[in-house]
Amino acid sequence: MKTTTQALIAPAAQNGQNQDSAERDHDRDAPVKAIPAYKQIKRYVVQRISEGAWKPGGLIPSETELVKEFGVARMTVSRALRELTAERVLTRVQGSGTFVAPQRYESTVLEIRNIADEIAARGHRHSARVLTLESSDDADALEALGLASGPAFHSCIVHSEEGEPIQYEDRFVNPKVFPEYLRQDFSVETPNHYMVRLAPVQRAEFRIYAQKPDAYVRRHLMMEIGEPCLLLWRRTWVGENVATSVRLWHPASRFHLSGTV
Repeated sequence: MKTTTQALIAPAAQNGQNQDSAERDHDRDAPVKAIPAYKQIKRYVVQRISEGAWKPGGLIPSETELVKEFGVARMTVSRALRELTAERVLTRVQGSGTFVAPQRYESTVLEIRNIADEIAARGHRHSARVLTLESSDDADALEALGLASGPAFHSCIVHSEEGEPIQYEDRFVNPKVFPEYLRQDFSVETPNHYMVRLAPVQRAEFRIYAQKPDAYVRRHLMMEIGEPCLLLWRRTWVGENVATSVRLWHPASRFHLSGTV
């Protein structure tokens, strides 16, 4: 399988040049703190998957092919593939090779969908009201996003169906993944649609709670005092980076989760 990798790592050195020399040539145009080779390989693999060049379930180049392509040590390639396997981007089968992992979350009851599309599928009108769009140094959010320091980006949006609020979205976003997030008009395009359009999700984790909202959320969802919510917490990755951490509040009387497996 022939691929193009010059933009990521210098090709294998030729005419007697060693690997260190090739890496120095590459570093002339690189940042002062160069990205480790194994991370560059990880980014390349994720990029090929995101572009659709490598399909879910498809076989990717062998370690030997990647070593030759990138001109790095086998242990460097092995580390990149091992970490991507641990992150469930790839699946390694002994004796068969390494494959693009199926995106299992797409077939679960909690398929990551755009709420505007769900409402439109019911033949109804979606509207969104942006309450907050700001930078934030919230410690819990930075930890969830895996950021050593801030700021993160923060948005709070109320989504309505035919004018009735059905979701309060409280989202923190990694600015390294979506640097233009604060410049968007989320009353026109939902954050979900914007982010998936730019960088498809690689994996996700979630939790569901039955919980009473605080007074602020309850007021924006036009709920009665004491009425419970279905709270969905979800965190998603783009490549090796946590892209977003979001809490989605839904009035239990107006919302339900369903699906088939």
